Amino acid sequence: MQPVIEWLLHGDPAIRWQVQRDLLGAKPEVYEPERARVASSGWGKRLLARQDADGHWGGGIYSPKWISTTYTLLLLRDMGLAHNNSQAQLACATFFYRGFEHDGGINWFRSRHDSETCVNGMIVSLLSYFHSPDARLHDVVGFLLGEQMPDGGWNCERVRGARHGSLHTTILALEGLREYAARTDHEPALLSQAVERGQEFLLRHRLYKSHRTGRVIDSEMTRLHFPPRWHFDILRGLDYFQSVGAARDVRMRDAVNQVESRQTEDGRWPLNKSWTGRVFFEMERSGIPSRWNTMRALRVLKWWRV
Repeated sequence: MQPVIEWLLHGDPAIRWQVQRDLLGAKPEVYEPERARVASSGWGKRLLARQDADGHWGGGIYSPKWISTTYTLLLLRDMGLAHNNSQAQLACATFFYRGFEHDGGINWFRSRHDSETCVNGMIVSLLSYFHSPDARLHDVVGFLLGEQMPDGGWNCERVRGARHGSLHTTILALEGLREYAARTDHEPALLSQAVERGQEFLLRHRLYKSHRTGRVIDSEMTRLHFPPRWHFDILRGLDYFQSVGAARDVRMRDAVNQVESRQTEDGRWPLNKSWTGRVFFEMERSGIPSRWNTMRALRVLKWWRV
């Protein structure tokens, strides 16, 4: 076994089960018992232990960043916590505490009177992934589909006049629709069309470049962050495409090259500086080899090189 794979398998259960499934091609009877340990040991257990009695984390739904309910659940999703985990489902049940905004979406902010598209993408992702029984999920998806822009992307600033999609908002919408499609066959044709247009938006920008000038939109998009929070970066984008079994497209090549160039001589990938905010604990330190980034990069390259 390769030294890098052995090193990954010495990591947290959240890493180990994904290495078994995605890099070693193990069968469910091998990786599912390891996946179950996410709730009972390591990082997953530590996060679940920090839940408040009312079902929240950090005392709030969306803030403080990054210890709130939303961002904790997003991390638990990425760890592979079981879909039917009761603590996660209790938290998801709190999402509708203010009901629907006049525009048909969910709004958690008292300072605004419209539904933020990024947040609604996260809501769809979490309600779908954690198998919420609330039928209002379909209404949130309807809002999200209605917010797609003519260029195929999504932008949370559309209500304030934005006319061009945002990579950040678009990846959140696409991840939400990915989880929704895995959960239900509701409106498959409409969903498929929206996803195809959203993916084309990312490809038209080569995942991190202006479609007009070819320049890098934001240098942070070429760095490898985990957890990504609400931010888009090239590894998050590529990992999305591999997760849905997308066809490889030549327009991904520049982003793949960027990921390959970040690999160190020992075959690993480091962690770039984390996004500023509060955390319950640090999973990994910036500047040193990262199991999260290494595992994600290796599965992207495995998909790309087939």
